[in-house]
Amino acid sequence: MQIPLVSVAVTGLVRVLWVLFGVWLLAGCAGPSLEDYSDRGPALIPDQFFAGNLLARGVVKDYSGEVIRTFDADITASWDEDGTGTLDEVFRFDDGEVQTRVWTLTPVEQGYRATAGDVVEPGLMEWQGNAIHMNYVLQVAYGDGTLDVRMDDWMYLVTPDTLINQTTMSKWGIEVGEIVLVIQRQ
Repeated sequence: MQIPLVSVAVTGLVRVLWVLFGVWLLAGCAGPSLEDYSDRGPALIPDQFFAGNLLARGVVKDYSGEVIRTFDADITASWDEDGTGTLDEVFRFDDGEVQTRVWTLTPVEQGYRATAGDVVEPGLMEWQGNAIHMNYVLQVAYGDGTLDVRMDDWMYLVTPDTLINQTTMSKWGIEVGEIVLVIQRQ
């Protein structure tokens, strides 16, 4: 019995498409790791950069990349004798809304455990070279209620006094927005 050539070609094409789909899925999961920044400078040491008064300015983007809000923030950062840090943040948005968030950074073996009142799943702050990475779940106002959003936070020290922060926001693994801001030491 002979198998028609068209059938063999279609079967081969389906296999190739499945392989390409698998490669595409794996590529979508790949991203930077802290090790990629281990030799980059200037060195970002959280308790040195986040000390005293800092000023932040940034934008909030929706899922399509459109800027939907702008903001500035005052951050007062301090550290106690046990190495626990406090970042007291006051955000002022262009629509008049004011938000506050007080982070507590508690030393753990791998870095700092990062908690705040509206953080429903604490983050682990880790760093190498000029980069910090933190992943946590933030409860945000949405309609008449709240929504838990995963925040994938990357910070890069570009000068001793200037840090760029990029945060991807996602829900159920789907990107729903992004925050980009610059933090400067005063």
